[in-house]
Amino acid sequence: MSHQEMISLQTNGPGLTEFTAKAERFVRGAGVDVALLTVFVRHTSCSLLIQENADPDVQQDMQNFFHRLVPPGDNAAMSWLIHTAEGPDDMPAHIKAALTQTSLSIPVSQGGMLLGTWQGLYLFEHRSRPHNRQIVLHLN
Repeated sequence: MSHQEMISLQTNGPGLTEFTAKAERFVRGAGVDVALLTVFVRHTSCSLLIQENADPDVQQDMQNFFHRLVPPGDNAAMSWLIHTAEGPDDMPAHIKAALTQTSLSIPVSQGGMLLGTWQGLYLFEHRSRPHNRQIVLHLN
C-alpha cells in the first residue's frame, strides 16, 4: 500500500532547511515495516540533499561552495546568461538545482528511515528571497 503526503517548508532565502523530523513523522505514521521513501521537491530553483546534520558549519560551507561555483547573475562571470527576467538569482538557482537533486530515495526498515548517524534531509534553497516550498513524501 502506498502513502503520500505533501509538506510545506518556508525558507528564509539561500541556505539549507532541515526537514528530517517531518519525514520521520510521516514514515512512522504510515505504520509500514519495509518500504522506500521517495522525496520530491515541486520547484526548479531549489533542490534536496542528504547531508550531515551534526555541525552547522557543513551547511554554511555547502552554501559558500555553490555560491562560488555559480555566482549570482549580476556577477560579471555570469554575463553570458540569457534568462534574466526573474532577477539575477533565478538562472543561477536553476543551475544549482540541476547540479544537485530534485528527488531522493531513502530505504525504510522496521518503520524508520535508514539514514546514517549524521545524515539529515535538507531543502537547499537557491533563491535570494524567502519562498514557501512544497515537498512530496511518497512511501511505497
